[in-house]
Amino acid sequence: MSHNRLRGIPPVSLTLYPDLLHLNVSYNSITKLDPGWCPTLPLLRTLNVEHNQVYVLKEEDLSHCTNLTRLIMAGNKLKLQGEPFLALQSLKVLDVSTNKLKSAKLGTQPQLPSLVSLILAFNDFTTLKKDDFSFLNNSSFLQVLNMSSVSLKMMEPGCFNPISGLHTLIMDKVNMGTLAISKLCLELSGTAIDCLFLREINLITLTNTTFRGLQKTNLTFLDLSDNRMGKIEGGSFRWLSRLQTLILTNNTMKHLTKDTFQGLKSLKRLQMTKALVKGKTTPIIDDFSFQPLSALESLILRRTSIHEIKEHTFTGLTSLKELDMSWSSYVSLRNITNKTLVSLAGSPLRMLNLTGTAIAQINPRCFSVLRNLTTLYLDFNFITHTLTGKEFEGLDQMEELHMSNNHQKFNLSSASFVNVPNLRVLTLGKSLRGEAVKLHPSPFRPLPNLTLLDLSNNNLANIPEDMLEGLVNLKVLKMQHNNLARLWKSANLGGPVLFLKDTQSLKTLQLDSNGLDEIPAKALIGLNDLRELSLAYNLLNSLKDSIFDDLNSLRVLHLQKNMITSVRPEVFKTPMRNLSLLIMDKNPFDCTCESILWFVTWLNDTNTTSVPDLRDQYLCNTPLAYFKRSVMDFDTLSCQDKTPFQALFILSSTAVIMLMVSAFLVRFQGWRIQFYWNILIKRTLGFSDASAEEGREFEYDAYVIHAEKDAGWVERRLVPLENDNCRFCLEDRDFGPGMFQLESIVENMRKSRKILFVVTETLLKDPWCRRFKAYQALHQVIEASRDSVVLVFLQDVHDYKLSRSLYLRRGMLRPDCVLDWPVHNERVPAFHQKLLIALGMTNRLQD
Repeated sequence: MSHNRLRGIPPVSLTLYPDLLHLNVSYNSITKLDPGWCPTLPLLRTLNVEHNQVYVLKEEDLSHCTNLTRLIMAGNKLKLQGEPFLALQSLKVLDVSTNKLKSAKLGTQPQLPSLVSLILAFNDFTTLKKDDFSFLNNSSFLQVLNMSSVSLKMMEPGCFNPISGLHTLIMDKVNMGTLAISKLCLELSGTAIDCLFLREINLITLTNTTFRGLQKTNLTFLDLSDNRMGKIEGGSFRWLSRLQTLILTNNTMKHLTKDTFQGLKSLKRLQMTKALVKGKTTPIIDDFSFQPLSALESLILRRTSIHEIKEHTFTGLTSLKELDMSWSSYVSLRNITNKTLVSLAGSPLRMLNLTGTAIAQINPRCFSVLRNLTTLYLDFNFITHTLTGKEFEGLDQMEELHMSNNHQKFNLSSASFVNVPNLRVLTLGKSLRGEAVKLHPSPFRPLPNLTLLDLSNNNLANIPEDMLEGLVNLKVLKMQHNNLARLWKSANLGGPVLFLKDTQSLKTLQLDSNGLDEIPAKALIGLNDLRELSLAYNLLNSLKDSIFDDLNSLRVLHLQKNMITSVRPEVFKTPMRNLSLLIMDKNPFDCTCESILWFVTWLNDTNTTSVPDLRDQYLCNTPLAYFKRSVMDFDTLSCQDKTPFQALFILSSTAVIMLMVSAFLVRFQGWRIQFYWNILIKRTLGFSDASAEEGREFEYDAYVIHAEKDAGWVERRLVPLENDNCRFCLEDRDFGPGMFQLESIVENMRKSRKILFVVTETLLKDPWCRRFKAYQALHQVIEASRDSVVLVFLQDVHDYKLSRSLYLRRGMLRPDCVLDWPVHNERVPAFHQKLLIALGMTNRLQD
């Protein structure tokens, strides 16, 4: 209930919340604590009443708050009456800061046995009396005392004796002066002090006696930040042999000597950010200044300025593992040679941070003395030369190399990283020239253990397909803010460049802001382990159905600010199956049944995927009825009417397609179908449908009438078909001797069950065939009432000519008795089959 204008809270208004644990009524206008709060809230643990107008705090106000563990009364104007905290047996944190208290004495009787932290900051007492903390005699758990910004001028001897178990004392912004600090340290000599904060206390000079009082303590942490400290006398820290962390941030030291850190034999961390700042003169670090720090593991010199790094600047740091000189101004670092860091040869350094140190040149073997180095930061520098690989000689243990945001652009070579084969993290964002990676073999090929590669913000446009070849362990690839659109276009010369084909272990892929307007079908194939995919701020619109099919492990998908209008299940069903986070806002969605129905249904049904800003940022662009309305306003019920039309559309489409397929099949393969159908049927039923009696009436199966010019065709194509069940009557072969020709023609036609015409243009012009043979054949058909004529067309003859010459038409005969000689040789067997069927048909007319 904070930040209101409440003047009071009647206990009756809290009766609905008997299980309440935390009550915050800060920043109101409450003038007193109501004694009824705690009886109404028996389980209350935390009560925050800071920044109110409580003037008087009485014993009965908190007499029932026995379960309270935190009481925050800061920012009031308290006047204590009696023993207001006496009943707080479980209290662990008490904050009475900023109350204009005139004394640190909060009671006269021992109380607060469970207190861990007491905050007295920003009060007006100037003296710590011997018995001020006597009310904490029984507070054996007290760990922290905060007296920041107290106007303390004097401390009586033994003032900390009642709280001798104190571990942490915070005295920030207490303007005490050097002598007062010495007095404070003397008073702390009999305590269990472990951490001491003396920030911003105007401690300009440290003398060699300032911390003498702490000699017998177990102090391990000392913070002297923001003190404008300009001078540290030699031996000032010799009393702190157990100190492990020393913070000297934001001071103005000008000179470090070999005596500055004398006695700090246990120090493990030294924080000197902005402690050596260039003014009228440049700070100096003498040789062997850090030699007394044999146990130091971390040295932070961030944002410092010294004249130069000399041959023995860091000599003696035999335990150093971390050195941070980032954003510093060292002339020696602008051109790093194999002598620049030679003073670190005896240090087992693991991490070196040279970010923002204006490095322009990295010479061969400049880091060779750092054999144990695993992490190197070279971000925000001015490197311009091509990395040949010799710069990193000797760094066999290197696992992380950071070279991002270089103010200039540098090139790579195929051997750039050949000397760091164990590299796991490589960041080159906003540092490379456009053609830096267009190399064969790839500069990354010697890095089989690489798990993270950052190539973002480099305007890369020409990437070879084998750029990532060999990176079988790559888990994170960052390539956002490049120019990869052309590489994935279908119209790209040589086809799309599938540069992800060798990264089957990827878990995170970032391709934001690359101008991509299409994704090739096989671009993401095989990425079964991918957990996060970011394609935001591109121009993607129509996505192929199968592009995300392999992303069955995807958990996070970024597609915001594209041109996506349709969210179809054919594209998104697989990746959205296991998503935990979807960010797809600021797309011009088409809110129609075809485009958005499935997506809206999925959004309504999902309870495992987080979709931030769904109501405000997922807006429809079309149609006009939904323009600038949320996709969640789309009426899914309106799509139910289309269900029968969908079924009708599917059925009609299927029928049309089947009809087209059947037409094409009959047009181009009908003869083949008919051929095999005839074989199947006729082998089952026999070639002839004529009765046995009808077969015995005739001596020949067919009388062949042809032009003399077509005798060769008859000899080649018809005669070979003769067998025991099929026999032809040929004039040149079967006419008996001594008979007239006319008589023989009439007689043999009567002996033949069929009359077969081999129809050509020549036949139609033959007067003998036209006037006699055709006449006799037609007379026999009419006289016997038998369907006995078979026409075989060797040429395309018009039906008019056929009628005029032979007095026959195609429509007068059965379809099976009208045959055309095939153009293609492979259809000749089918022709023979049909001919034999026609010859075997009955001559009797069907009713």
